[in-house]
Amino acid sequence: MNLQNERPKRIIEANPPKGLKTRIMRWEFMLLALLFGVVILGVNLHHNFLVPHHLFNGINIFLVRGLIALSMAYCLLLGEIDLSVGSIVVIAATMLGVVFNATGSAMLGLLTALAVGLLCGAFNGLILIKFNELPAMIVTLGTMILFRGLSERILGPANVGGMREVEWFANLYHARLGPVPYFFIFFFLLAGVFWFIMHKTTFGRHMFAIGANRTAAEYAGIKVSKVRLIVFSLSGLISGVSAVFFSSWVGSVRSDVGLGYEIEAIAMCVLGGMSTAGGKGSMPGVLIAVFTIGLLRYALSLINVNPETVRIIMGALLIAVVTVQSVRNNISLRAARKKA
Repeated sequence: MNLQNERPKRIIEANPPKGLKTRIMRWEFMLLALLFGVVILGVNLHHNFLVPHHLFNGINIFLVRGLIALSMAYCLLLGEIDLSVGSIVVIAATMLGVVFNATGSAMLGLLTALAVGLLCGAFNGLILIKFNELPAMIVTLGTMILFRGLSERILGPANVGGMREVEWFANLYHARLGPVPYFFIFFFLLAGVFWFIMHKTTFGRHMFAIGANRTAAEYAGIKVSKVRLIVFSLSGLISGVSAVFFSSWVGSVRSDVGLGYEIEAIAMCVLGGMSTAGGKGSMPGVLIAVFTIGLLRYALSLINVNPETVRIIMGALLIAVVTVQSVRNNISLRAARKKA
């Protein structure tokens, strides 16, 4: 028998148990309970919490950052991380403002922001696949400093503005369909695309496989370098999209735009069940986490809690939830071992 021509059988995915108890114990259901608790807290903290105008204003603000969580989920799924996303936001927004002020064309500025975001993400990806031994954390830490430094060099202490004077550009963020902002609708449509790619396509299965075991994925014929380049390029592009909506919202750009965006995006993903080791997570969990963190911030802002206290509360919440998740995983692992 010719063993060289015989391909080993690979089990791609086992059918998970579908009992009621299993479904209830899923992390997404626990997050929904936490989200419900945040809504109850918000209603009790301030009577305007569920007033549509105030509610959607608060949602729009955190969705500018929530956009980045969508692409950050892909990076974490690979077992990677992208610390440069906040700096890509500021350099993309800077170039949008510079081009707009130089040409008077908001459309050209918008396209420039998207192109700059894509190129910055591709730059990260190319370094990582060219120098495979370098960890993504170190590479993107370097580009985080580089991109923000470029923005500071271009803008200095000044800012660029005037984008609100173009009605259609301002409407990207501010326009509404009844009480619902178009930006809110756009976010959910984009999130649906990210969910479909992650959970229903071959590319999504490749990301899970690479995150679980990169070496095994390479032996299985998956083009790991190509997938990594696409994911980091996409991360940059989404940061460019975030820069466009930020510019539409505020109407001007300074060099301190995007500070802390990477931390918030990572926090949303980790709270949503994405494993920092790679190969595990779900897009619905990330979406629930985006709204859990965002609505908690919104509720605290209604009662004028200062930003320092908000950061303390967010940090404590994240530690507590991740600890619960770890304990839950250990219990499940022990139960599985006993059955085996």
